[in-house]
Amino acid sequence: MGKQNSKLKPEVLDDLRSNTDFSDRELQEWYKGFLQDCPSGHLTVEEFKKIYGNFFPYGDASKFAEHVFRTFDANNDSTIDFREFIIALSVTSRGALENKLKWAFSMYDLDGNGYISRNEMLEIVQAIYKMVGTVMKMPEDESTPEKRTDKIFRQMDRNADGKLSLPEFIEGAKSDPSIVRLLQCDPSGGAAGQDAS
Repeated sequence: MGKQNSKLKPEVLDDLRSNTDFSDRELQEWYKGFLQDCPSGHLTVEEFKKIYGNFFPYGDASKFAEHVFRTFDANNDSTIDFREFIIALSVTSRGALENKLKWAFSMYDLDGNGYISRNEMLEIVQAIYKMVGTVMKMPEDESTPEKRTDKIFRQMDRNADGKLSLPEFIEGAKSDPSIVRLLQCDPSGGAAGQDAS
């Protein structure tokens, strides 16, 4: 009986295989791990924040984790089931750049109106700064969340209407790799990952 629960049913496996970039074996392994962490099969925001916080011990990841959780929770039922988890994980870890950017856009678009306002961007950037704490040294023009948000908008808001559309967001990120670094705050890239152009 317990074994039955830790294996994905063939029809579920078929669905996940067609909606992710994971192999059957990887899907089964992820499922096993997911059930170990979430025996109920559903992850709550509090559980998610606790797990996420383990990756950022020097900062406060709770606010950023809430935004990631909201984006993973595709059906808006306030929990993440395995399907939602593995599909989002596939996009963020193995997806094509454009799919990753669409996913990121949906996280930044807090009210879901199809645009990212300066305030929405600022809220996410503030959450990132809280999460990384004082571990990362930022260049002067990114030393505060407000400066970083201004820099992103200067580079991406092509029509200067004070909001970013999905095409502006994707185009801006594709045309300037440093923008992707600005958006994700990658500690391994830091300021050194930026070229002098």
